[in-house]
Amino acid sequence: MRVQLCAVGRLRGGPEAALFEDYQTRFDRTGRALALGPLALSELEDKKGGGMAAEAALLDRAIPKGAMVCVLDERGKVMSSPAFAKKLGDWRDQGVSDLAFVIGGADGIDPALRARADFALSFGQMVWPHMLVRVMLAEQLYRAASILAGSPYHRV
Repeated sequence: MRVQLCAVGRLRGGPEAALFEDYQTRFDRTGRALALGPLALSELEDKKGGGMAAEAALLDRAIPKGAMVCVLDERGKVMSSPAFAKKLGDWRDQGVSDLAFVIGGADGIDPALRARADFALSFGQMVWPHMLVRVMLAEQLYRAASILAGSPYHRV
């Protein structure tokens, strides 16, 4: 199951980019034997300042056709890491070939795009900087692959 992260904004060099790349590599390596990955990143910028609707159009074009869409949204489902791993494994086992995680811009995700998503995931009620959310998602993907592989990375 290929995993695409579609995000508004660009991660330039710095600690967030380095952390994302580290967890991306770990997920790709661990997930390969589990039919998970690779994890690809599509970064989008609305240079014309069209707001959420313009960002949604850019995100929509970046989402692979036929992909299951999971938006990251504060109103989404809060899950434990083992529950997230199970969800990822279930999607894979159900034959999902492409999974797209969507991170909106500063104002969030356009309501129309959010409404058509297959799943909404939340990292809690707090609002997190979008650059950190990418790192947190990449880490949780790696953690999920580690859980599914029976690795000791995740300790209960």
